[in-house]
Amino acid sequence: MSTQSDTQPVATTKGHEVVRELVTQFGAETFKLQATCDGIPTLWTPKERLLEVLHFLRHTIRPYVMLYDLSAIDEQLRTKRRDQPPADFTVFYHLLSIERNSDVRIKVALSSDNLHLPTAIKIWPNANWYEREIWDLFGIEFDGHPLLARILLPSNWQGHPLRKSYPARATEFDPFFLDAAKQDAAQEALRFKPEDWGMQLGTKDVDYMFLNLGPNHPSAHGAFRIILQLDGEEIVDCVPDIGYHHRGAEKMAERQSWHSYIPYTDRIDYLGGVMNNLPYVLAVEKLAGIQVPERVEIIRIMMAEFFRITSHLLFLGTYVQDVGGMSPIFFMFADRQKAYDVIEAVTGFRMHPAWFRIGGIAHDLPTGWDKKVKEFLDWMPKRLDEYYKAAFMNGILRMRTIDVAKYNAEQALAWGVTGAGLRATGIDYDLRKQRPYSGYERLEFDVPLAHNGDAYDRAMVRFEELRQSLRIIRQCLDNMPSGPYKADHPLTCPPPKERTLKDIETLINHFLSVSWGPVIPAGESSQMIEATKGINSYYIISDASTMSYRTRIRTPSFPHLQQIPEVIRGSMVPDLIAYLASIDFVMADVDR
Repeated sequence: MSTQSDTQPVATTKGHEVVRELVTQFGAETFKLQATCDGIPTLWTPKERLLEVLHFLRHTIRPYVMLYDLSAIDEQLRTKRRDQPPADFTVFYHLLSIERNSDVRIKVALSSDNLHLPTAIKIWPNANWYEREIWDLFGIEFDGHPLLARILLPSNWQGHPLRKSYPARATEFDPFFLDAAKQDAAQEALRFKPEDWGMQLGTKDVDYMFLNLGPNHPSAHGAFRIILQLDGEEIVDCVPDIGYHHRGAEKMAERQSWHSYIPYTDRIDYLGGVMNNLPYVLAVEKLAGIQVPERVEIIRIMMAEFFRITSHLLFLGTYVQDVGGMSPIFFMFADRQKAYDVIEAVTGFRMHPAWFRIGGIAHDLPTGWDKKVKEFLDWMPKRLDEYYKAAFMNGILRMRTIDVAKYNAEQALAWGVTGAGLRATGIDYDLRKQRPYSGYERLEFDVPLAHNGDAYDRAMVRFEELRQSLRIIRQCLDNMPSGPYKADHPLTCPPPKERTLKDIETLINHFLSVSWGPVIPAGESSQMIEATKGINSYYIISDASTMSYRTRIRTPSFPHLQQIPEVIRGSMVPDLIAYLASIDFVMADVDR
């Protein structure tokens, strides 16, 4: 039987440009370099110097303009930390530079008796929600934060669920009950108190009205609530309220095998289907040292682009509906079903196929797949021409969306905006081009851009992305490589079934991987992809176990909603509806 090693391929970062800059500025003694599988420079720094380091990275030449992600790790049960500094908890800052097209990860070690860090809001405004999330789920406090309150869980929740001491299964809790008193307390906890958020009830001349939009309003696109402070119809301020869809996806990863967690990823951006599987399996494959065949890469791209199409068609239909048009959504949904027919023919399922596997895909392409794909590619382009005339040339839609909810590139980067929302401000940044993965470097396509950064441009960018997705799929169809659909590696899960009928070692690996789960080597890895709504990534930590020690899911929709107040202040309520429609968010992608 093939052995499962406790070692992994580690990408070196010692000679990386940003490492040299930091050492030159602060001295080598300020940092401890950690090797990871993803090649991102990862440096530990004392918390006393944290803000200095972050401020330098934000304002250096070719700065790290985006706080891409910020979260924490409970280290207390971890046994294989590879000479990392002692820590009960770790907070990490994942920073992204557009000019360098590179990242850096800054880590800070904390002990249980002093879970405090200074806030980074003055450096990156989008640190606000991320710091609230860390407090909510880990209990780490950020000194100087304007309102360190729960964000994903109700305000009366007890405990911090992503601590290792917090139970992961319902059977580990006392039986749940809900009596009238408990229900009343839960309802009271939802009451919005403007003074808690620094909002005035009025001035000497004006009494402000506070309006709940959601969490069940159709234009909120899910269980999302936004409280508006209004002077007539003008929005003075607002508070987005999330968490109604939180299901603990990151906690679930700690109790599922590496293989059995794949269906959970489908439910993050539940319109993205296999697009959600991709960053997860790529990150695990980096840890395991698995190189998939070229055929697997192209099949993955083809199916991911099919889901980009289905997601964008839903977005465009509801976008037009939200600004007053009815007919296009029916046509777009009909064409969306045609795309799902192809997805079902290939994978066996429609919305949630959970079809990608560690080391490959669930099964090879079925007989006749090419005919189904070709029929769709022949059908769809002329439909897009009709959509453009019916929707984007419509005077009402243009009036409702042009110059509405505008923001520029600087604002987008400050708030962590990615995807079409960023490219609508003129920034040419698409990971499929800038950091090709899974074989995108072998395909030709363009990156649609706009420059006005308004609700109209965000929709136009996505509309043009539909044409490019069709172009990508056409190349996959015409140039599909031959070869296996699974990697020949002992940690591929599950191994090809035909091999299990002939090879005893493969049969044993199959039994262990499916019943117990593959043991992935200890280490850390991440993978970013250009998902349907922006950049999505999985940052996973293995402790040489059959389950993940920590799985961090960075989704694009979370920062996109955090930006709402800055963009919409001073606008009218109908403008907010158009703005929400143009963001293209899914609440499962926000709340996880």
